[in-house]
Amino acid sequence: MGFLSYILFVFFSASGVVHSRSLPGNAKTTVLDVAASTQKTLRVLPLDSKTGKAFNQQEQSLPTTSSSSSSLSLELHSRISVQRSSHADYKSLILARLERDSARVRSLTTTLDLALGGVAHSDLKPVYKGNGLEFEAEDFQGPIVSGTSQGSGEYFTRVGIGKPPSPVYMVLDTGSDVNWVQCAPCADCYKQADPIFQPTSSSSYSPLSCQAQQCKSLDVSECRNDSCLYEVSYGDGSYTVGDFVTETITLGSASVSNIAIGCGHNNEGLFVGAAGLLGLGGGSLSFPSQLNATSFSYCLVDRDSDSASTLEFDSPLPRGAVTAPLHRNPELDTFYYIGMKGLSVGGELLPISESSFQLTEDGNGGIIVDSGTAVTRLQTDTYNTLRDAFVKGTQHLPSTDGLALFDTCYDLSSRTSVEIPTLSFHFADGNELPLPAKNYLIPVDSEGKFCFAFAPTSSSLSIIGNVQQQGTRVGFDLANSLVGFSPNKC
Repeated sequence: MGFLSYILFVFFSASGVVHSRSLPGNAKTTVLDVAASTQKTLRVLPLDSKTGKAFNQQEQSLPTTSSSSSSLSLELHSRISVQRSSHADYKSLILARLERDSARVRSLTTTLDLALGGVAHSDLKPVYKGNGLEFEAEDFQGPIVSGTSQGSGEYFTRVGIGKPPSPVYMVLDTGSDVNWVQCAPCADCYKQADPIFQPTSSSSYSPLSCQAQQCKSLDVSECRNDSCLYEVSYGDGSYTVGDFVTETITLGSASVSNIAIGCGHNNEGLFVGAAGLLGLGGGSLSFPSQLNATSFSYCLVDRDSDSASTLEFDSPLPRGAVTAPLHRNPELDTFYYIGMKGLSVGGELLPISESSFQLTEDGNGGIIVDSGTAVTRLQTDTYNTLRDAFVKGTQHLPSTDGLALFDTCYDLSSRTSVEIPTLSFHFADGNELPLPAKNYLIPVDSEGKFCFAFAPTSSSLSIIGNVQQQGTRVGFDLANSLVGFSPNKC
């Protein structure tokens, strides 16, 4: 090595510049079954419009679920299997999903910005108007969280509310904490598939006092006749307002009493037939927290499938799970952050600094696992590095125009299968999670157009979305601060 070369080597090594490097023993390519993915897009709309089995049948019973003294399990459904669609073709369905997804990401980043900006939700006060309680955007002293996707999530479960239980579908959301359901009498309720819950028909319905700890834990609350009132409001005009109560929640044959839940009498928004929301976040009012669960897990089936999987509480991580450290943000306890150190494409670890994924002491940065976000978001520089590496490995494929938030797309109409670079997440504990090809190159119409299913974000917050989680059991070991990923364990 010449003297100049040696000096340059020492300089770049000392300056912390990250270089790509080959990973020993890693596969460089994988195969995407184009024909199978395209065929699925042709089946989705007939399934969606003709069967829509769960919502459309309005089952008045709860599904049989497994439970034991130490664990609970209930069915998990994709939206496509429980709600009819008005979309004429698969492309319009995808565009609608991506629009909801953009609103979802804005919701999460604004929630974080509120916390980091020192604006507590408890500072956002409701106002009385007339004989009822109403909340309007102009009455808030700070930004309002956008929540289009809170009500238009992609995954649902069926639970019973009250005693005797009234079966309803609930949206699942790891990005929020407050559980709520629409209740009679309705000042303003959106359309749902199941009958509106009738509190007078439940023997376990119990209003919370304003002094109850659950009431004090709400971000926004008000007191009326010593009864606790709650409000969750979103920047797109969606909201739910009503009484904060305790109720019995039934999961299959197992019942849990005294769960704090919002009983919404005034609700507005795009809640797509579900009766309400089941919050799976890390805050004290979330469903796992109220169960005192030491763990929970879910497996998100393909969003274009009518099959079901399970949401489980207090079950151990499957043997062989790929684990990552679980971190919490000191400024916001709702989100589930994971320790991540890098990404690889085609068996090459990319030149991305680990700091791109790290949660800082002041609550900025980091990467969360979220059930409600569809497409994984990465900081712009990180995304560009990932995308460029993928494009370099797909030069043999015909490119085409982007679509919505996707800037890297291919015309695979003449192919039945293609070879593409492998893509893996690398976690802080040294473990690696390879993604299936169908989880990062996805169809966006029925004519053979496929797009790279990652997107950039201007926020410091990165998000692992549900497209990348499909077909994988994602477990949150709260007792040991681990997140586990178990492919094909649905």
